Amino acid sequence: MAKSILNRCSLNVAYSLSNNVLRIKTGIGSLCFLKGFEKCNIRNYSSPSGKVKTGILMMNMGGPSSLTEVEDFLTRLFTDRDIMTLPMQSKLGPMIAKRRTPSITQKYSEIGGGSPILKWTNKQGELMTSLLDKISPTTAPHKHYVAFRYANPLTEDSIAQMEKDGVEHAVAFSQYPQYSCSTSGSSFNALYRYYSSKEIPMKWSFIDRWPTHPKLLECFADLITKELKTVPEEDRNDVVLLFTAHALPMKAVNAGDPYPAEVAATVLGVMQKLNFSHSYRLVWQSKVGPVAWLSPQTDDAIKGYIEKGKKNLMLIPISFVNEHIETLHELDIEYGEELAKKLGVKNFRRVPAPNDHPAFIEALADIVKTHLSKDEMCNPQLLLRCPLCTKVTCHITKGWLSTLKQRKH
Repeated sequence: MAKSILNRCSLNVAYSLSNNVLRIKTGIGSLCFLKGFEKCNIRNYSSPSGKVKTGILMMNMGGPSSLTEVEDFLTRLFTDRDIMTLPMQSKLGPMIAKRRTPSITQKYSEIGGGSPILKWTNKQGELMTSLLDKISPTTAPHKHYVAFRYANPLTEDSIAQMEKDGVEHAVAFSQYPQYSCSTSGSSFNALYRYYSSKEIPMKWSFIDRWPTHPKLLECFADLITKELKTVPEEDRNDVVLLFTAHALPMKAVNAGDPYPAEVAATVLGVMQKLNFSHSYRLVWQSKVGPVAWLSPQTDDAIKGYIEKGKKNLMLIPISFVNEHIETLHELDIEYGEELAKKLGVKNFRRVPAPNDHPAFIEALADIVKTHLSKDEMCNPQLLLRCPLCTKVTCHITKGWLSTLKQRKH
């Protein structure tokens, strides 16, 4: 979804053809998915070895760790029908990826030669499981696994490793605090596809969203407070807080995707922690293609406030939990080093992503502990489709999840 990856010229074709492809997918593709669902064998499971009592699958989009991985990353992205639908996608997707590789490689070279998202996710996982072993000894030992959709380690490879390790209880933990069908939903679809024609050897449960967890809000409030202290005292009270989140096409919003409401809930919770100390707005970044997306876009908001005489701005990446290309390049380079300087922003600041902030690690551990203590398969919200959803994959995956929920552990 990233602006730096799915740029306008690549997605003009994708979005202009999406409606027609969707009709074909709904009419014919559903038969293929239903056939796969019938093959899914669900049996009573038990850990064959008990090596890992609780395995936590940390799911995210991921990013190429090196420049040599960029083309493979883009190819997986452009061939994922959960993100976009193209005619002859198995052929057109790789063509688009190959054409975009040089420019995207350049962007990754400007942020250090690759995405740091794997490094941060592993560090978060290690700190989380170490804390869990202490605060939840009855579910220990805990082990984290990273599951990326488009980069190594891929979701299917990590699930296979969990099976090999003899995990007794696997927790699919979305690393997107706010749920969207195009992010968390895509990861759960990948999990379904892995088991669509094979037995499930271990107990699974799912954590799909956590937008207002107190420790998440505390983390962002603390990061903002610390960043405000770097602003000269005479300008500090005039800083406008711009909470920036990845945008979503209005087509998805109008279908009922809960993402905008959940992002807004996070923003409101953070501002309550700050006692509404500063003026603020929620803005949206990374719009691509010719169709309507959530707005205002972050760069447009920056321009608008400069025109209104507001020259002290702070960006808070409220929908991201670690640094990657959309924070390090889009926010820092495109908006901070280029746009802000061009427009004459007096004080431009960007709050870091949570990364390994102590409160954030406590949030991750508490979310898992609370989930395990309830012994529930998933939040009921995960089973509810958007009211105007027409995606066959959502229908099939949520049906599969409902079947898992009904079985006896």
